Amino acid sequence: MTRIGLLSDTHAYWDEKYLEYFEPCDEIWHAGDIGSLEVAERLAAFRPFRAVYGNIDGQSLRLEYPEVAHFKAEEVNVMMTHIGGYPGRYNPAIRKELYDTRPNLFIAGHSHILKVAFDQSLNCLYINPGAAGKSGFHQVRTLIRFVIDGKNIKDLEVIELGIR
Repeated sequence: MTRIGLLSDTHAYWDEKYLEYFEPCDEIWHAGDIGSLEVAERLAAFRPFRAVYGNIDGQSLRLEYPEVAHFKAEEVNVMMTHIGGYPGRYNPAIRKELYDTRPNLFIAGHSHILKVAFDQSLNCLYINPGAAGKSGFHQVRTLIRFVIDGKNIKDLEVIELGIR
């Protein structure tokens, strides 16, 4: 059983609540627009850390993290990218890769809109954790916790961090 803390779109904003809410987590995943190497380093110092870079991320983050990450968490094949779109409207730039690899879990950020949906056509769970930072149009800052237990993705929690 692996407990995951997931966030996106911090845009260089640091909140001590990240560590508070990720305390019970085994790993932290960031779906891009980290905004600063400092935010990534602070999260990576706290727990094992996986991330992808987003459209606002500079060269230092692009050298450290991929644009698209494929990895396995327990028995779940994961694909994570920043600009991924959502079920029915995937980003054309990643659509072929998504359908070719057919992950069990697809994670994207960018929209600042929290969304969790099951894509029947891919037999895949889609998660966008919304935005944890203060930049953007979103009203409430959010992050997500969930558990991967073998092939099962369960116990998903949406956590509101407060008003932007």
